Amino acid sequence: MPFLYETHMHTCLASACGKSTGKEHARFYKEAGFTGIIMTDHFFGGNTAIDRSLPWEERIDLFWRGYEDAKEEGDRIGLDVFFGLEQNFSGDEYLVYGLTKEYMKAHPEMERWTRRQQLEEVHRAGGCVIQAHPFRIRGYMNCIRVGTLFCDGIEAANRGNEAIDDSRAFRMGKRENLVMTAGSDNHNSPIDGPYGVELEKRLTTISDYVKIIRNREYIGLHVPAGRFAVSGDPEPDESHRAYMLDKNEKETEMVNQWMCDG
Repeated sequence: MPFLYETHMHTCLASACGKSTGKEHARFYKEAGFTGIIMTDHFFGGNTAIDRSLPWEERIDLFWRGYEDAKEEGDRIGLDVFFGLEQNFSGDEYLVYGLTKEYMKAHPEMERWTRRQQLEEVHRAGGCVIQAHPFRIRGYMNCIRVGTLFCDGIEAANRGNEAIDDSRAFRMGKRENLVMTAGSDNHNSPIDGPYGVELEKRLTTISDYVKIIRNREYIGLHVPAGRFAVSGDPEPDESHRAYMLDKNEKETEMVNQWMCDG
């Protein structure tokens, strides 16, 4: 029987868009049969609930409250709880796993990292980076930016996406042989049908998950049957045109072959 983990979620304690506390999330996922969760509140480049005018170390302490709230409850009820974060650049967002509170307090420059710096520095710290919902488009974005040069893999399935978004991500992941994960992007527990990853071994630390990703070990996607079956229009309208980011983090138009079978 696989070990089931949520990899993408937000609390009201650290994400401005969050509705549930860490404890509420933990209780829901325990009841839903998950082995554990990874808390990934919005970091300071995104929709954070933390006052950016506060001193750096105080901001980090406040940012960790969502995870710590969940961890306290998880320890009580028997749910594994690990820390991560989600950073935003220009509408393209990245899930970062493997950083400690001590590391973050010692590196205030991380707030200003470029995408490339983020990947390099997170690797140096023993972590990994996954691009969240790479084909999602929202009103605050002027285009879709796909940054496969700046991550260790992609979130192929996200419960908050349209099915066509996930279909595009999954097809790209298969064709480019990318590491793929899945998550609910849960802001408000309980939810119907949470997404996640199925692993062959139980995680003891977040470093175990990092190793699975960076070593390209088996990751099963816990998503509804047929989630990736949507074929869609091979020429999406202009608002859904996707652009690959080159090595200089600039947009280059992407041929929409990811929409096609093959």
